[in-house]
Amino acid sequence: MTSQAKIDPTLRSTLLERPDLLLEDQDLMRALVSANERAMGSNIVDLRGIAMERLEARLDRLEETHRSVIAAAYENLAGTNQIHRAILRLLDPTDFEPFLRDLGGEVADILRVDCMKLVLESPEPVDDDPAIARLGGVLTVARPGFIDAYIGEGRGAPIRQVTLRQLEAGAPDLYGELSDWIRSEACLKLDFGEGRLPGLLIMGAEDPHQFTPQHGTDLLAFFAGVFERSMRRWLQ
Repeated sequence: MTSQAKIDPTLRSTLLERPDLLLEDQDLMRALVSANERAMGSNIVDLRGIAMERLEARLDRLEETHRSVIAAAYENLAGTNQIHRAILRLLDPTDFEPFLRDLGGEVADILRVDCMKLVLESPEPVDDDPAIARLGGVLTVARPGFIDAYIGEGRGAPIRQVTLRQLEAGAPDLYGELSDWIRSEACLKLDFGEGRLPGLLIMGAEDPHQFTPQHGTDLLAFFAGVFERSMRRWLQ
């Protein structure tokens, strides 16, 4: 005769009264399933054990998806707050020059970009304009047609309001001495109203993953809409 180890009566009584203690402990349940498989032998397929493994794998995938959705929601909320703060700062100045200087200063800092440039098209040369010279760090004036050519990169593709892309280096004519450091950019095409040439707001970043074609553009499109409406005040 063989003797079997007996479970402690107190523990046995507790488990009979509270079986959920076992069911809620994943390590104990795995140990019981493994012991059951060993008792059945290697020639018996335990369909219940296979089903449990599949359910556990599915639960793990669901938990990972849940964490990803929560993280994306927090990221979207943070991005929304960031855009709102930038817009409020954009609306503060009452003169054009402070408006543009803030664009390349505090607004760029709020949006966490390394460079912001405003490009305006003009049929007339403005090299001698002292206001343009003072704002050269933020404002660039280009020939008509430059903006669509720059956004489309000469491919003739439809021009979208917001274009996100990665770069090997920024355009020297726009980024100047920062061009070698720029690895991604957001191009926001601006509509200043009927009869006016378009504008372009460029956000350049050293991080190559800050602006990629896979990112959403809704918040940047909203920012562009507010910015172009603010610019119309100064262009009247």
